[in-house]
Amino acid sequence: MARVLVAVTGGVAAIKVPHLLRLLRAQGHEVRVLASRRALEFVTPLSLAVAAGGEVATEEAWFRPDGRALHIELARWAEVVLVAPATVDALARAALGLADDLLGATLLAGAPRVAWAPAMNEAMWLAPQTQAHAERLKALGHALFGPAYGPLAALGEGEGWGRMLEPEELVERLNAFLTPKDLEGLRLLVSAGPTREYLDPVRFLSNPSSGRMGYAVAEAARDRGAQVFLVSGPTALPDPWGVEVVRVESALEMRRAILDRYPWAEAVVMAAAVADYRPAEVSREKEPKGEAEKVVRLVPNPDILQELGERKEGRVLVGFAMETGEGLERAKEKLRRKNLDLIALNWVNREGVGFASLENEVVLLARDGRVWELPRMRKRQVADRILDAVKEFWKA
Repeated sequence: MARVLVAVTGGVAAIKVPHLLRLLRAQGHEVRVLASRRALEFVTPLSLAVAAGGEVATEEAWFRPDGRALHIELARWAEVVLVAPATVDALARAALGLADDLLGATLLAGAPRVAWAPAMNEAMWLAPQTQAHAERLKALGHALFGPAYGPLAALGEGEGWGRMLEPEELVERLNAFLTPKDLEGLRLLVSAGPTREYLDPVRFLSNPSSGRMGYAVAEAARDRGAQVFLVSGPTALPDPWGVEVVRVESALEMRRAILDRYPWAEAVVMAAAVADYRPAEVSREKEPKGEAEKVVRLVPNPDILQELGERKEGRVLVGFAMETGEGLERAKEKLRRKNLDLIALNWVNREGVGFASLENEVVLLARDGRVWELPRMRKRQVADRILDAVKEFWKA
């Protein structure tokens, strides 16, 4: 985690900053706040201080009675400066190297990494001057998070480009910005979520998979610099930013989407819970409810992972083995039979690590005989451990 200086400038979106500060601290970041005079017209110093867990740096306290200069102190303390919201004026002043306010002086005093969360009217964002300033900041190595398209603050303006990203996404973007890019250049294909096998237009066979594990792999790989393509079954999760996503429903649709992208991929993580069977006959109309028993004949779905293993051609291939019992020998057999490099064994019937949970408990087995027993941890941490192993085979 990092020491994050959140610099708040004078936009309406400043009212969201206390929530942003709480999210950053919940992620384990150490936080300090710098606020411009205009920012304090939208949000109080007390609300910022409470959310940050410390005092707020302002223009009034720029130079200390003991002779210390606050901009020097902040620049040396911070590992990253996040300007949120970033007004058109703040962007322009930083691009021109002006230092007659606390933020500008802090940036010029050696702040090592800087990210901006623009928030302004669409016309101001699209103005050629603003775009030139944004490009100048990018050339200096700064990152721009957004802006997004959505409702604008000024009365009567409707929707447009210029809305600040929501605090949850800003935290994700910042974490990605800070993550070492050790998978840069890797083309990774990930599957996630359940599939649905329809009996009629409104009834289907499925499973409780939430897709969280596969989405965690996709997001972690993105943050580490990989190009990621995610094939997702039906989930309630939003598409991860920076990841190309195609959504499917049935196992046959998932197979088609994965095989279409397989020639592009250098590594594949098959985290989806794909249905083993589908109904042999699908009714075009909703079947009426009856009193008699109904027998449904099922036929096997194609084994997507088996097909990928048969066409492996040097790719790194990762599968999952979901078990309710011990399962270790079955996972080893699946690893061998499907020509995998890695397999993640997990248990769906253990409390707190089954379907739809935020955590997982995994035994990771490699084709060279290595075994990693991962303790219970958040799925994002499991994803990073899987990707560490993927990197070894990819670099080999």
